[in-house]
Amino acid sequence: MDTTTVAAFLVVDLLLVFTPGADWAYAISAGLRERSVVPAVAGLVAGYVGYTLLAVAGLVVIVASSPTVLTALTVTGAAYLMWLGWSVLRQPTTLATAAQAGAVASSRWQVALKGAGISGLNPKALLLYFSLFPQFIDSAASWPIAAQTGLLGTLHMTACALVYLAVGVLARTVLKTRPSAARAVTHVSGAMMIAIGGLLLAERLVG
Repeated sequence: MDTTTVAAFLVVDLLLVFTPGADWAYAISAGLRERSVVPAVAGLVAGYVGYTLLAVAGLVVIVASSPTVLTALTVTGAAYLMWLGWSVLRQPTTLATAAQAGAVASSRWQVALKGAGISGLNPKALLLYFSLFPQFIDSAASWPIAAQTGLLGTLHMTACALVYLAVGVLARTVLKTRPSAARAVTHVSGAMMIAIGGLLLAERLVG
């Protein structure tokens, strides 16, 4: 792939990654509630690893073209987001309280698995791979299509990792000395997850 195509993809992809959504909400929540944001971000990226492998294998086209599979994925992902958002609202732990309650904090594996569930069950991610990637893949290029897809997927995952790490760390750093603000942001993060899940359900079931 030529550098112009790669650069163009990165510009578009970064614009999408910088758009707040469920991933942002989870990164912010992890930054405020957990001792480290790394497991949460690793989980989010792991979800995209699955999509990248599907894209390389060509299965994204099959899944995206099946209304039944896409509907099931949407409903499952939306329900999971709403459940996770409700869990955040029920336990709006801030950094101050989290530091005093290390024994009850979620394990790194639990945090990572929740992150993988958020990105892995997000139908918007599937549509992103399905609609964006083909625009930057050249079937006549010397690179095999699978290799081009793998490169685009790797670039997307790298962008996600860097942006979500920054979001989580900034949430922790900026709000560390502001317990009331941290509590408010945690509530907003939980509410965002519920709202996004509700919108996904409405879009799929009503549409």
